[in-house]
Amino acid sequence: MEFDLLNEPVMQVFLYAALTAVTTGLGAIPFFFIKDISPSLLGKSNAAASGLMLAASFSLIWEGYNVGEWMTISGMLTGVVLVVLANRWMEGRSDVKVTDLVGGKRKQMLMFLGIMTVHSFAEGVSVGVSFANTMEFGIFIAIAIAVHNIPEGLAISLVMVPQGTSPLKAVWWSIFSSLPQPLMAIPAFLFVEVFKQYLPFGLGLAAGAMIWMVFADLIPQALEKCEPKKIGLWVTLAILAMSAFQILISY
Repeated sequence: MEFDLLNEPVMQVFLYAALTAVTTGLGAIPFFFIKDISPSLLGKSNAAASGLMLAASFSLIWEGYNVGEWMTISGMLTGVVLVVLANRWMEGRSDVKVTDLVGGKRKQMLMFLGIMTVHSFAEGVSVGVSFANTMEFGIFIAIAIAVHNIPEGLAISLVMVPQGTSPLKAVWWSIFSSLPQPLMAIPAFLFVEVFKQYLPFGLGLAAGAMIWMVFADLIPQALEKCEPKKIGLWVTLAILAMSAFQILISY
């Protein structure tokens, strides 16, 4: 009997999950064509990233509630506590050189990248659990998350590029933030019952951390560069766009 590695279920799960990670880099593509980033555009970029993150956060919370409400809430609380502690740790260390890591100017970018990476752990588990249901359902969820990852890559790029990160680096860091998806999809597929039990906690943790990041960093940074009314408009438009996007890919 000939052994076909590509047709093995575990390999197919990995390949589809890897696809979801790669598509995150597509969100940085517009910045290859945007050369002049004014302070006003920087403020609007932070506002748009805030809206995308808020919409994604409440989507994660809703998904978590469908499996376990209190575990989702406990995950949110844990996410807030962890991100606050991490922020204090980073502020107290002068040897954390974000410029060397991402080519930018702010420690908050490293925090932002970390939060999006935590978020990807939950998405990776979602892919693996979905494939454990049926292969067809898993493919559908993987494609949906892959498309959903494009605006997440855009959100990462909206924060990083205006601060000095090159578009090419933004592509790679966007993909890097989603690498937990193929890494977590395999164990979740193999041990579905164990991972499914704790999925709401992971979803809540990512949501809580992202919501804190929006109001503690992105919105204040946006208000320094742009008028409050314009910030409110861009946050609202981004939430509407992300919500409509999520509805479209659910069909």
